[in-house]
Amino acid sequence: MVSYSDILISNALIDDTTGLRIAVFVGGTSGIGRFTIKALVSTGITVKIYLLGRKSSQERTQAFIAELHAINPKAKVVWTEAEVSLLADVKRVCDIIKSKESRVDLLFLSAGYAPFGSRKETAEGHEVVQALEYYSRMLFTIRLLPLLGESPIGRVISVLGGGMETTYLIDLDDLDLKKPGNFKVYRARPQYVALNTITMDRLASENPGITFIHSSPGAVNTGNVRRGWDAGSTVGEVFSRVVEFLTWLTGFSDDESGQRYLFQSTSAAFGGRGVTWRGKAGVTTGQKSEGGLFLVNNKCDCTHNSTVVAQLREKSQQKVWDHTQAVLWPYL
Repeated sequence: MVSYSDILISNALIDDTTGLRIAVFVGGTSGIGRFTIKALVSTGITVKIYLLGRKSSQERTQAFIAELHAINPKAKVVWTEAEVSLLADVKRVCDIIKSKESRVDLLFLSAGYAPFGSRKETAEGHEVVQALEYYSRMLFTIRLLPLLGESPIGRVISVLGGGMETTYLIDLDDLDLKKPGNFKVYRARPQYVALNTITMDRLASENPGITFIHSSPGAVNTGNVRRGWDAGSTVGEVFSRVVEFLTWLTGFSDDESGQRYLFQSTSAAFGGRGVTWRGKAGVTTGQKSEGGLFLVNNKCDCTHNSTVVAQLREKSQQKVWDHTQAVLWPYL
């Protein structure tokens, strides 16, 4: 476990030399993305943040942006309207960023929620949560790889379930869970976690100059436990209240969650680039200290989950990669 006090010490070392210059937050209008943005801005550094969100969240996000400017006038937060469950919109937004920037230091991906209810699809025919937690995340990553590669500290963080991968719940013959009766939250969430790790593991091996992190946040009250249920679900209401109480009782506060993810976003503990870290270096899925994918748990420790990841890499990676390429090809 990386102690919270050590995390705060590391974060206190962030300055205009060691810090991020350009960051892109997908899912930063609420929850962990929002907490991390506030922690980043509160360092006082000069930074430009692209904050992506739906039109419906723009009004309340403008108030958040004003708050951030009051905290740190040197931070520039660029609101960018985007429906990130739609791959065509992901492509559009990436093109905007690529036309304006020569580098991106951090791509922070946290959009999504647990799909407790019935299957719902986007206008493009993808299950909504899978689009948010997998397809759009990988499309953002692949399209912004050239800019991430131009940064001396380029980093991609996907917040979902790093280190919690399984093999027995992955259906390689139904990666989109479209077969009748196959879409259940206890199938969908493990599948989306594994898909993130499988594809990020491959991208990390092909791009050793970029740090890739698949992270598990632990218990944080983001409000997402109330999303994903069918409208009017009594079970959903009761479940949400119980989980929110347990999270309040045992989970991380908003501020601690933000600081922990600021640490993951900046520390040289992951990949050797960033703010100097004199503690134990993180280890990738390839059991190296750099040039690969870091699976980071809620305590900011790395686990290479070697047995499961090796099995996924051997038996699943090529099929997942081919399927993903077929889905994303029109937008690459």
